[in-house]
Amino acid sequence: MRVALRGLLFVVFPAALAGQTPIDTVELNPVVVTATRVPRSLAGVPAAVSVLRGADLRAQGIQTVFEALRDVPAAAVVQTGSFGGQTSLFVRGGQSNYVKVLVDGVPANLPGGSFDFANLTTANVERIEVVRGPASVLYGSDAVTGVVQIFTRRGTGADRTDASVRAGTYGTVAWDAEASGGRQVASYSVSISRFTSDGMYAFNNGYHNTVFSGLARVVPDDRTDATLTVRYGDDVFHFPTNGAGRPVDHNQFSYGSGPTLGLDLGHYFSSRFEVRLLFAANETNGGFDNRPDSAADSSRFQNLDELRRSSADLRANLYLRSGSVVTVGTAVEQEREHSFNVCQTSFGDCTTPPIDSARWNAGFYAQGVTDVGGRVGLTTGVRVEDNQRFGTFITYRLGAVYRLAAGTRLRANAGTGFREPSFFENYSTGFTIGNPNLQPEHSRSWELGLEQSLARDRASISAAFFDQHFADMIDYNPSATAGAPNYYNVAAADANGVELGMRFLPTGPASFAASYTYLRTQITNPGFDPSSGALLAAGQPLTRRPKHSARLDASYRLKERGSMALAVTYVGDRQDQDFSTFPFPRVTLPSYARVDVAAQLDVLRPRDGGPGVGVSVRVENLLDHRYQEVKNFPARGRTLLVGGRLTYGS
Repeated sequence: MRVALRGLLFVVFPAALAGQTPIDTVELNPVVVTATRVPRSLAGVPAAVSVLRGADLRAQGIQTVFEALRDVPAAAVVQTGSFGGQTSLFVRGGQSNYVKVLVDGVPANLPGGSFDFANLTTANVERIEVVRGPASVLYGSDAVTGVVQIFTRRGTGADRTDASVRAGTYGTVAWDAEASGGRQVASYSVSISRFTSDGMYAFNNGYHNTVFSGLARVVPDDRTDATLTVRYGDDVFHFPTNGAGRPVDHNQFSYGSGPTLGLDLGHYFSSRFEVRLLFAANETNGGFDNRPDSAADSSRFQNLDELRRSSADLRANLYLRSGSVVTVGTAVEQEREHSFNVCQTSFGDCTTPPIDSARWNAGFYAQGVTDVGGRVGLTTGVRVEDNQRFGTFITYRLGAVYRLAAGTRLRANAGTGFREPSFFENYSTGFTIGNPNLQPEHSRSWELGLEQSLARDRASISAAFFDQHFADMIDYNPSATAGAPNYYNVAAADANGVELGMRFLPTGPASFAASYTYLRTQITNPGFDPSSGALLAAGQPLTRRPKHSARLDASYRLKERGSMALAVTYVGDRQDQDFSTFPFPRVTLPSYARVDVAAQLDVLRPRDGGPGVGVSVRVENLLDHRYQEVKNFPARGRTLLVGGRLTYGS
């Protein structure tokens, strides 16, 4: 079966549509915001953008954002085993902290770029936009290889409420309740969801995640609008495994909670001059707890990290008569971390001093989006970043779109991105000493793309080539002299590849899409460990990035009563490290193909004040294929979730 699936994938290719829309819609040319921060038709955007609609994701029973991102070309999703396990995203071969994550414009990454996708759900999500390529000009640090932005659903029309419950494999139970509605002057949406699971292991693998999300929008006149968004999460993940993947511990767990808040204000001073102001705050309180398992166990490890990012972003948009848009903006941000830990072993106290630090960032940026003669679109931008730690850093990007006759579109992009050091890399003390003089990691990249629409825009094919170079990558030096920092800018790497894509949306109920990505990565300057098995060994590929990856999607609509969906994900061989054996040699993880199916059916439509009733089923890893995304951490086997939904209102 594995051979047959692999053959099916490579018969269907080529793949990886640069502007990817969901399989249930005929909208091949949506309006996107993230690429330029002004609404633009996808056909006029030089960047590679994927758009995933929240309604389609919920219809397929997709609970988390990271499962949705498996459909994005050149996006490698890696999870350590069970529900709640650490989940990372690698876009176009970059590091997992090279992707900026935004929730309604609010940065959600920890300072330094890291982000755990395990707990980010699709509840109350209107759409997800994914930009591939550097975007630091608009978003500053962390937007090195891409941006993932989650948009909260806006209420429209009459009041509507939904409630659903799902249950299935691994003792999993999930429920959610949503309400939305509004008119032009004011609208709202709110939701609360809860997900619990016993996990894969025989003991200590429970996980729960509670999420509240809300949006309120007012438009007092035709020139002014204000939108308030909030998302609050609270999660706990119990895991029995050590770093080698062995189940050995009965009570260790990690936890996290905190809000993401955004207030977006806009006003048109004239029909062609708009000013927007975004206040944003993201706070995370989380840590790790591992107390003694028994009276004979003297080990104790606890830590708590309190991190906060608060920012204000002011920008002005000038809309010219030619259709061009000039944006000038400035942003200021404060990042703060307070952390402490308790460490006790049979060898004594190993507690290190706490970290209580803050730093400021300020950015000034300008962008021009120009249309020339209806066929040529140009996007140019520059940003000057002033960081309290590393000083001034400049990024730029240039992009062009040439729309030929007969639905042909040529794209070209070049640009740079950067990532600021994390608080730990700058300020850590004790056994590991941070380096306050670190420079940002940064990149330069370019890409070329070709897209062709067919069959009156109901089908399309695409191809894109990208090339990136990552410089001043930070590595840990375990042999630093006493009192000297352990972190330095020493390494560099290249990542390049090809994304191919096709999509077919006929007038009937069926739709099809396929994608294929070829990725080549290579470390050009090594880190401190020169051995061939090291994480940053010269000439070796970057770990956990597959050279070949592919995706096949098919859906069928049931005459407005429901839908069925099939997704086949192929991930090729990739290298990882085996942390069960010192000195942690490199190993090759074998390729795998995963089949997911889903169906949902409206049994009863809401009518005359009565509720609507729907049922759903989703099966992940239908063929129960055994594979690992991280060495020594098996992925979930066949996972079944069956549920029902009640709906009131139109």
